[in-house]
Amino acid sequence: MGKMLQESLRAPVTRLITPICRGLIRVGVSANLVTTLGAFFTILAATLTFPKGHFLTGTLCIMFFVLFDLLDGTIARLSDKGSNAWGALLDSTLDRLTDAVIIGSILWYLIDVGDRLVPLVLITVVLGFLISYIKARSESLGIPCNGGLAERSERLIILVTATGLTGLQIPYSLAIGLWVLALASLFTVLQRLLIVYKGSK
Repeated sequence: MGKMLQESLRAPVTRLITPICRGLIRVGVSANLVTTLGAFFTILAATLTFPKGHFLTGTLCIMFFVLFDLLDGTIARLSDKGSNAWGALLDSTLDRLTDAVIIGSILWYLIDVGDRLVPLVLITVVLGFLISYIKARSESLGIPCNGGLAERSERLIILVTATGLTGLQIPYSLAIGLWVLALASLFTVLQRLLIVYKGSK
């Protein structure tokens, strides 16, 4: 479902941001610069807000800076240089880093307040990295590993929805969001293992 939603939104979003991307290219802004700035400000927003319990402010800032992720791919496609292996690696690496910092900042807050959700957050961290690792490792073996219930976009949506609702003082929203994230991540790990198992036959 998440994949279908992404596909249905891609065309109108691309049409909306294409003029912006063309303008950025004209002034010499590269896709890699946009990727780096987006990651830097996302990390800054998460570390300055979530550990202090400012969940609404942090969520709004992160949602804004995550939009940079939409721009870099379009800039790469529109520019003369196009996309390349270094840009793809940089984008993927910074995605992993920002994901880790966002959830790490939430973990920092929960440890400070002595919340019982701490073990659950640690589990989601492990599962999140397993999802990425299984895909990377399987593709290095020549086995495509695409899809899954909760890819990066879906996991990020679940997380920022939970933090945003927490910022709005909705009871138990963070706990519910983290449980949903953990279960969806576990299911995705199992899905990807099954994909690789079938692909290896």
